[in-house]
Order: sequence, then structure tokens, then C-alpha cells
Amino acid sequence: MKAFHEVRTYHEDFKVWASAYEDISFLSHWHKEIELIYIRSGKAKVCVTDQSFLAEEGDLIICDSGDIHYSNSQDMENSLEFIIFDPGVITGMYEPACFISPFVKKDELESYGLYSIVDKLFDNVSRELESCNRYYREVVKSRLCEIWYLLKRNIPRGNASKPSLSRRMEQLNDFQRLLSYMEKHFSEDISLADASAMVGFSESHFSKTFKKMTGINFVTYLNMLRVEKAAECLKSSSDKVTDIALSCGFDNVRTFNRVFKDITGSTPSAFAKGTDTDAYDLALYTRKTSEKQFVKNESKTVIKNTKGDREL
Repeated sequence: MKAFHEVRTYHEDFKVWASAYEDISFLSHWHKEIELIYIRSGKAKVCVTDQSFLAEEGDLIICDSGDIHYSNSQDMENSLEFIIFDPGVITGMYEPACFISPFVKKDELESYGLYSIVDKLFDNVSRELESCNRYYREVVKSRLCEIWYLLKRNIPRGNASKPSLSRRMEQLNDFQRLLSYMEKHFSEDISLADASAMVGFSESHFSKTFKKMTGINFVTYLNMLRVEKAAECLKSSSDKVTDIALSCGFDNVRTFNRVFKDITGSTPSAFAKGTDTDAYDLALYTRKTSEKQFVKNESKTVIKNTKGDREL
């Protein structure tokens, strides 16, 4: 699950997006927008930064700006609804909400008197964005402002100036910078010791924290970056496999062949001969089973949990 920086595109300059999906997971990623996830039905395993939980019908998940988040729910049925919006929609000078937990259970929402408001929010925003009736932007903005500040009023929040929360925010920023660095320098020799030093952790603590935040270990993450680039090269260039392997950070072609097959389920040579023009997307996560596929017309984060006979 590559935790990449997602830059969402909007149909126009009003940076609010809403959608709903059934039976999905999503890859680890982060973005500057705020993301609200509502469990309409079923269950979903979700991790936001370093907190994991099992969300059920009526629960709300709040991913603040910059939070790394993912869902690994391939064994579950669910119906999830999403609203993603730029912080600038609700305020000109945004500061992190610092919620103690990003997970708000249904009974908590009910105790705050917010359950019916949240439940209606997703329908109302989606309908307004789809219809684009007069003043729809103003209506959507007012509803988002209402729910955001009611959440801030009711949900327990930490003090950003407290050492524990301040360090947690620094840690998130450190990991964002590390992930960005790895995406730019994946072809170089980046060791576990190097990565640990970048965020100021011991190697053992770094390994545990990295897996919590991204869903995979450091070496697998780095190999996914390398394989994704190699897969793109195999499809778009006539370079030799050995040259591609070395240019993408692998020491030798034997290791490259093994890692490439582990991640994509195919050897590099067979992959290069394939006819699927979007095949390099396979490298974004391990696709050795037929239970997952990308949702069409969506970003690379959203995965449909399906069961079939096709071997990927």
C-alpha cells in the first residue's frame, strides 16, 4: 500500500468532492484536504496516522489535512460515503483540529446531537454538487462549516502546544517528508538506518511506526516505488531489463525479477509483453490474488473488493 501524496483534481475551482462506494478498501495516502468518511452500512478496517480501528454502520472517520490514512477491508462488505474538501472552503487561516481520535462512533455522535446532521450531510452535499443549482456553493460551504465547527465543539481535542500532541504532529510531518524523499530518490541506496535517522527514531521503533502508518514495512514500500517505476519503463521504453533494474535501484537483475514478481504477480519480461496499457498500476500494491481491483474513473487509492477467477 504505497502511501503517496494524492493531488485531487476537481471539475471546477470549488474544491469539494463527494462520492459513495460499496465493498471497497483504499490504499494509504495523504492530501492537504480534509476527508470525512461515513459508514453507511457494513464494516471497514481503517487506519489514520497511527490509530487503527474497526468502523461500523453510522460511524464517522475524520482525516484531517495531512493525515496518512488507509483501509484494508477486503474481507468485509461495506457501503462508504466520502466528502473531501479543501480547508480553504471553511476558513482562510486553517489550523489542524487536533482531535484526540479521528474515529467517532455512532453512539458518540448521537450523544452530541450530531448523528442526524452527519447522516443528512452526505446526502445533501452530494445532491448539491450534482445538481449545481443556484447558490449551491454557498449551501455546501454552509453545511461543511456547520458540521466542522460542531465537531470541533463536541469532540475531545488535544492542545497543540502540549509536548505529546506537538511531537505527534511533528512525527506526521517527518513521515510526510520521508515519503516524499523516497518517491524522489527511490533509485538510490536508502537503508533502514538512513530512513530511521531522517525521522529521529531507532531502527526498531521506526519499523513498527512505519508499518502502522502505511500498512506495509519499509523495505516493501521502497520496493513498490522501484517496481512501479520499472513497470512504467517496461511499458514505455525499449531498454534492456538489466538496465531498467539498475536504474530503478536494484543491485542485480536476479533480485529485480524476484521482487517484481512478488509485487505484480508477473515476471518483468512477461509484464513487458502484456497488452494492458494501464498494467503498471499493478505495482501500487501486491496483486497476487483476484480479490482486489482498482475502481474505474477514480484515483489510484480506491480498490474494489471483488472475488473472481482471474489471476492478476
